[in-house]
Amino acid sequence: MTLLDILRQDYQSFPEAQTYEIYAEDVYFKDPLNEFRGCDRYRQNIHFIATWFKAVHLELHDIRQEGDRIFTDWTLQWNTPLPWFPRISIPGWSELTVNAEGKISRHLDYWHCSPGQVLRQHFPGASPPKHPNL
Repeated sequence: MTLLDILRQDYQSFPEAQTYEIYAEDVYFKDPLNEFRGCDRYRQNIHFIATWFKAVHLELHDIRQEGDRIFTDWTLQWNTPLPWFPRISIPGWSELTVNAEGKISRHLDYWHCSPGQVLRQHFPGASPPKHPNL
């Protein structure tokens, strides 16, 4: 299976059954809320999502590789465990860098919305941001 095949499979099953072996031990991760280094910390971040949020779904819209870079386009959704279980949607994209050993050494996530727009979705009447490429 190619790295792209593994990533497709991981997106489909996210946050369960992730293939952490495709990440370098010192992988650098950054998104609009987090920044850290290390595969163990990356695993903990995904475990937090799986534990805290309900009905998590990561829809992969596109994946492509250009040299040592992999680009993904996606929408992440979940229900937050508040009494009214708001459905949260974050449209975004990722840029992954593959090192000489064929492992992901950098994983950068970008959102098509602000953290404030994500927070506002927790309140009744808020509309989720739309993915600009769909």
